[in-house]
Amino acid sequence: MREGPDIAHIASLVGDPARANMLTALVGGTALTATELALEAGVTLQTASSHLSKLTEGGLLKLSVQGRHRYFALAGPNIAAMLEAIMGVAAVVGTRRVRPGPRDDAMREARVCYDHLAGELAVAMFDRLLAEDAIAETADGIRLGRNGHSFFAARGIDVGALQGLRRPVCRACLDWSVRRSHLAGSLGAAILDVLFKERWARRQKKGRTITFSPEGRRAFAQAFLPEAVPPWPEEQRLVASI
Repeated sequence: MREGPDIAHIASLVGDPARANMLTALVGGTALTATELALEAGVTLQTASSHLSKLTEGGLLKLSVQGRHRYFALAGPNIAAMLEAIMGVAAVVGTRRVRPGPRDDAMREARVCYDHLAGELAVAMFDRLLAEDAIAETADGIRLGRNGHSFFAARGIDVGALQGLRRPVCRACLDWSVRRSHLAGSLGAAILDVLFKERWARRQKKGRTITFSPEGRRAFAQAFLPEAVPPWPEEQRLVASI
């Protein structure tokens, strides 16, 4: 018998279509009930309960009980990163499930990936952070760059406080729609918090899509996007102010 992690067991948990739909519905970092996940998976509540038990016992989901309600969420950011990576592979070699309409474009542009920003804007921001030496690439992954403390302090983020947390400050996460890296870790989560705190953007009530106001677009671009690449031409996808 081979030694090491048993990826076949994890693959079998994720590989069932109903369970895959449930996990995908939770990538945005929200917690959902069994009834809501049954609807996402297109199965009965009884069948959903069986799937949720397997996912929880397998360590992919965690259960929270509030009063009479039971909520399921991904067990951690590493599970979300795994799912995003699988989505990236599926986008290249797998069967595509097309959902036409402007919501697709909006989701590719900006969305929540567990607790951080993903999509085209997140990838562009990642490039800017590398260019500014706010983060740096190493053989072992992503680390804080030489200018990291000053760069993020100017944008209201205390990197020193993040370094005291258990989770990594910087981590590269494969973006399934762009198939390049965006920023995860506690720093990625802190940047998303800034977007919401400053009211530059809001999350749509249903789903993972993030919508920027015109003023928020300009503020975000000035703070985090490369100046050489105008992110939003005036004629493209303007939305109503928050």
